[in-house]
Amino acid sequence: MQQNETASLRGAAEAFQRLVDQSSCIVAFTGAGISTESGVPDFRSPDSPWLVNKPIHFSEYLASEAARIDAWQRKFRMDDLYAGAKPGRTHRALAAMVGEGQIEAIITQNIDNLHQASGVAPEKIIELHGNGSFAECLTCQRRHELSLIRGIFEKSGRPPVCEACGGIVKSATISFGQAIPTESLRRAREISESCDLFIVFGSSLSVQPAARLPLIAQHSGAKLVIVNREMTPLDIYADLIIHENIGNFIELLI
Repeated sequence: MQQNETASLRGAAEAFQRLVDQSSCIVAFTGAGISTESGVPDFRSPDSPWLVNKPIHFSEYLASEAARIDAWQRKFRMDDLYAGAKPGRTHRALAAMVGEGQIEAIITQNIDNLHQASGVAPEKIIELHGNGSFAECLTCQRRHELSLIRGIFEKSGRPPVCEACGGIVKSATISFGQAIPTESLRRAREISESCDLFIVFGSSLSVQPAARLPLIAQHSGAKLVIVNREMTPLDIYADLIIHENIGNFIELLI
């Protein structure tokens, strides 16, 4: 990095810190960009394994046993790619800010469970797209552990069903075509409306309805900061934009 680029980045870090220091209710909004350094692939990189293991549409999952078999095969292939992933620099920094009372809540699009693994209390995390570390029955919402499901699936070749009610079991993530849980969206909107600083970390801000939350916060009076390697559609609305490797930027704040 050139000296003038370093100076510019340090200036951005100082501006970021001033906004943090001036705020009393901070919300962090996180996307796939904070987990790539942990080995978790994002969706939009040209060589992303998600392009090979594309998620099955929710309606197809419900309608077809063959689709459910395919979905579980893809799920376990993807899980194997980042098995053992550990929280990265941004996860750890956000966990520290939550622990110190600086951040009120983390709204995340991620399904990798790394915020929880970094030590953030579950009640401080709002998962818009679910959690890929376990499964649920779509009928009775009973939790099912993936290790048990995988063992049965690999022996039988059949998609899992709920032992309690016989319902369809699915990874506890939100698939394309599946609605975001009403309670998660309500909590996310509520905290966005009440914060005075909304910080985006590592999201392309291209997936709705999640991408509306930064504007909801700003329209309610909050300052908006976007920290992302690439440009986003909401950059024109931000009070501070930082286009940089997120982990490298976080290092300047520690």
